[in-house]
Amino acid sequence: MERRITIDPITRLEGHGKIEIFLNEKGNVDNAYLQIPELRGFEQFCVGRPAEEMPRITQRICGVCPTAHHMAATKAVDGVFKVDPPASAKKLRELFYSIFMLEDHTLHFYYLGGPDFIVGPTAPKAERNILGVLGKVGLEIGGKVIKIRRELRDLMTMMGGKAVHPVLGLPGGVAKSLKKDEAQRIRDLAQAGVDFALFTLQAFHDIVLKNKDYVALITGDAYINKTYYMGLVDGAKKVNFYDGLIRTVSPAGKEFVTFPVKDYVEHIGEHVEPWSYIKFPFLKKVGWKGFKDGEDSGVYRVAPLARLNASEGMATPLAQAEYQRMYETLGGKPAHFTLAYHWARLIEALYAAEHIKELAEDPEITNPKVRTIPTETPDEGIGVVEAPRGLLIHHYKTDKNGIIEKANIIVATQHNSAAMNLGIQRSAKAFIKDGRVDDGILNMVEMTYRAYDPCHGCGTHTLPGHYPLSLTIYDSRGEKVRELNT
Repeated sequence: MERRITIDPITRLEGHGKIEIFLNEKGNVDNAYLQIPELRGFEQFCVGRPAEEMPRITQRICGVCPTAHHMAATKAVDGVFKVDPPASAKKLRELFYSIFMLEDHTLHFYYLGGPDFIVGPTAPKAERNILGVLGKVGLEIGGKVIKIRRELRDLMTMMGGKAVHPVLGLPGGVAKSLKKDEAQRIRDLAQAGVDFALFTLQAFHDIVLKNKDYVALITGDAYINKTYYMGLVDGAKKVNFYDGLIRTVSPAGKEFVTFPVKDYVEHIGEHVEPWSYIKFPFLKKVGWKGFKDGEDSGVYRVAPLARLNASEGMATPLAQAEYQRMYETLGGKPAHFTLAYHWARLIEALYAAEHIKELAEDPEITNPKVRTIPTETPDEGIGVVEAPRGLLIHHYKTDKNGIIEKANIIVATQHNSAAMNLGIQRSAKAFIKDGRVDDGILNMVEMTYRAYDPCHGCGTHTLPGHYPLSLTIYDSRGEKVRELNT
């Protein structure tokens, strides 16, 4: 008789989800699925709203990464109104965004992903959290984490009005310029951000990379998928969070295609499955071949490790040195080890801190000209940024009055959704043998998706704009009485 194991809810992520694992008669895994049961419909209820409201509306998708949606939406409405912001406004947006990236990557390592390594993957579940982390690293380090996050969020409030759900971006620019004393405040904190990122990387080296068991886990067969990789790159093919071309490399690391975001519909398809509210993007030129990896599958990955795999390096010196160190340790590019996402995330945090320092020292950052007023008739716009969790695309079409007629949002968690399912199948098969399973083993299965830092609140959209609903009714004995479908 087939046996079913359900992990519900899955933990230490944004949003909701569950894992269904199916065992055969021998107690080994036949299959496993990451199922997203929640439903949100932002694309649909944005229809009918003025386009200039989208940077304020869409960031309500998530309270953890609202800045990513705010910035992608702001860039999309630039396109809708055919307006190019002044250079100073672009730099202010990028500065604000870099502060956000450093804060968000810090959050994930210490609060969400880090407990699996700092406390231990099979430690009691009551200890696998921030309190367990503090118990291991000490209150002094915990104080440093809290302090740097508070200071970064204070800077975001200063620039964007609010740290959560900011009001900085406008069509054609930003809402306010940066004063000289405010720029100095950012410069004063920038070096502290660099020092903290270096401190966190050293902690990762000391706690994780010096532990042979952890290294074996990272580089073992349980957490590896050979996929395509996608990320934004600048003109030198270096990682960029705010702007650039979308570059995709093959599982062998060769450039597959590089394209501007306006051409994304030519390259990215969107597949749906009846058992989940999340969609599964794929590379159109390869095609959807189901849940498998390799050169012949259109499955690709985004987010920190994918960005590094898709690039030719980092644009700042300290991050570049760590980038080289990572690939030397992992055996070259591309690295297919899912748990290496945690290392790549810390390299990106260092890059963000260095870039904050660069931008804050740019004389143009205090230029009072921060907006170009739109004058053209609105119609269509596409915006892209690299969210902490990966590539984020907003695409709007409007009528001549700028009222949204159609909206499509492809978030990072959707780009990674097929790969997360592949990874969960692989880790479940690696760790669950002969029916033997315990909480530690199940947590090691959960570690697969946790490496991607997914946000299922952002990711629950279906194509093409309507939302199937299934309602199953059970009686008091747990037997199914009726199933309703729309």
